[in-house]
Amino acid sequence: MKIHLDTAKCQGHGRCYSLAPELFDCDDLGTAVVLVTGELDDDQLKKATLAASNCPEFAIVIGD
Repeated sequence: MKIHLDTAKCQGHGRCYSLAPELFDCDDLGTAVVLVTGELDDDQLKKATLAASNCPEFAIVIGD
């Protein structure tokens, strides 16, 4: 599984990088940036799923 981020949907609420700072960061405008581009291990998958479920814009999708 991988993290897919739709930056056009991101409004910069920061929930993803607050919940999973090892997976997400933000750019100079506050838009989320994915730090892990490869396959997620089990711990990363749990944290990515938590971040995705807390994204108000549904900008984060976990999948292949």
